Amino acid sequence: IGQSGGPTAVINQSLVGAIEALAGAQRQHKIGTFLGARHGDRGIVSDDFLPLDNLDADLLERVGHTPSAALGSTRDKPDVAYCRRIFDSFKRHDVRYFFYIGGNDSADTARITAEMAAAEGLPLRVFHIPKTIDNDLRTTDHCPGYGSAARFVALAHMGDDADNRSLNGIKINIVMGRDAGWLTAAAVLARHDETDGPHLVYLPESDFNEDRCIGDVDRVFTRLGRCVIAVSEGIRYRAGDKKSLLAEKIMQGGEVDAHGNRQLSGSGALADYLSTLVKEKLGQIVASRTHAATKLRVRGDTFGYLQRSFPTIISESDAAEARECGRRAVAYALADPAGPDALASGSVAIKRLSDNPYAIDYFPTALGNVARQTKPLPAEWIANGNDLSAAFIRYAAPLVGPLPRPGRLF
Repeated sequence: IGQSGGPTAVINQSLVGAIEALAGAQRQHKIGTFLGARHGDRGIVSDDFLPLDNLDADLLERVGHTPSAALGSTRDKPDVAYCRRIFDSFKRHDVRYFFYIGGNDSADTARITAEMAAAEGLPLRVFHIPKTIDNDLRTTDHCPGYGSAARFVALAHMGDDADNRSLNGIKINIVMGRDAGWLTAAAVLARHDETDGPHLVYLPESDFNEDRCIGDVDRVFTRLGRCVIAVSEGIRYRAGDKKSLLAEKIMQGGEVDAHGNRQLSGSGALADYLSTLVKEKLGQIVASRTHAATKLRVRGDTFGYLQRSFPTIISESDAAEARECGRRAVAYALADPAGPDALASGSVAIKRLSDNPYAIDYFPTALGNVARQTKPLPAEWIANGNDLSAAFIRYAAPLVGPLPRPGRLF
């Protein structure tokens, strides 16, 4: 078992779910020992393993409720040559089952490794266990890790809106999401009435225009005397065009990861740029109306890595589903490969049965259905380029869980 990519608040629930299922299989003599790879595929190629059988039940529960990757994670992007090293390690250690917890790049690593095993006739079964706060894996209704991160974003905006309401002004919050706006969209769950923020939401799935944004802020500010704005770090001038990222325009140099992506979440550059833009341009508009010099109170924050592994605000459904995905992966891998609908290798996916009452089911899907490609937030769920529809709220609310209702004197 390995963990890969950005950690989440519930990635260890999937790990523990898989360990529980494997321990049961071990007691039935279906498998021998099982190992955890430290730092994902990097640990596999360097033979850096931890025994995971016979762990204390109390320790496992505490691990399950602890955010971030208990085995350590990695940002390596394995190509075919790298996967060959993974495959060779499996042959050395007589590995028959490989479970990889991660996003679409992790699914691609699993796919390549499974294809190598099939080509060489090695009895290796590979199952990907989904996780990502970005919620952008194809085929599945939603991804473990998203609900808890979305809950953080909603609660953070609820608190930030209360702060903004008390002092007035304009507040801009930058939320994770390079290519998909699912996490930023969750900010709208903070609202209880039409005066609540965030009042504007900007996502990568819609074109961003600076002048139109200033006009949006002006309308809200004129009506309420304040404005809270949620902005995805991946906003772009042309939706779907990775070369039109606003952050790329304003950031010079900076760190680039193994996937060729410029670091966005660790920088406050976008928040600073948008704050300055609003202060200068909207300040001019307000001054022209009032015929007086106007100094607007504009602030910007970048939520950054806090969204991924924040304890205590974990979504109950997210935690339960993450653990069940780990269990299901083991069940699918140990199932008779000749059985109906069985897959020699695959990924665990979630199917939505109903919104109210919220109900789901699980099913195995081919690794090719999950690997590499991302799933954008549906364009029909975006309203006016700066808000979300009721359909998104119906979708996201059960994943986040109940939120507190504020009390107000005026």
